[in-house]
Amino acid sequence: MTTAEMTFYRTAVGKKVVMAITGFITFGFVAVHVLGNLQIFLGPERLNKYAAFLQDLGGLLWVIRGVLIISVVLHIWSATLVTLQSWGARPKGYAVHRLRETTYAARTMRWGGPIIGLFVIYHLLHFTTGQLHPSPETFHATADGVMNVFNNVVLGFQVPWTAAVYMVAMVFVGLHLYHGVWSMLQTIGASCPRWNPWRRRFAVLFALFVTLGGLSIPISVLAGIVVPVL
Repeated sequence: MTTAEMTFYRTAVGKKVVMAITGFITFGFVAVHVLGNLQIFLGPERLNKYAAFLQDLGGLLWVIRGVLIISVVLHIWSATLVTLQSWGARPKGYAVHRLRETTYAARTMRWGGPIIGLFVIYHLLHFTTGQLHPSPETFHATADGVMNVFNNVVLGFQVPWTAAVYMVAMVFVGLHLYHGVWSMLQTIGASCPRWNPWRRRFAVLFALFVTLGGLSIPISVLAGIVVPVL
């Protein structure tokens, strides 16, 4: 990185640009992840084949994971620096704290991010490694030579408190995505008055898609709509 690039990154604008770029990568992954998971409604064969396809990517899958991990780390790091820089600019705080031109999503961004980070760790231990899965004895079971991801998901969400954790987390993810998409588009220049209504609509629709898509799976399992194939 050149001296000019380092100088730019040290500014609040530079950090926000990094947040926008890494946010775009992360948001894209989340959208694809939700679309993939929604294949659970097409039956076990479809979801298991999708999971097998991902595993067959081999080295490419690790490249994608590496890019995602780097993006998440840079996103968190930049967000932390922006927050500290913001606090440092007003060390005494406000005599009267007024919330203007803001939303609940915006006000929860700073503490919503760490909550989502903890959820991601839990999610990996739950559905990726299986260490926190309620049925570890069947987690690595296969269906026709393919890991039975369908059953892993259904059995995992049949535990009410686990399903509740995911549903609460998806609400936080939705709030984070709404404000994140809104801010990202503003950072890259899509912030003129004529575009703002469309920017807000896109942020709302994207956040609703991810949130409702994520909520639909545990709710369907708890309601008995999606059942394991044993």
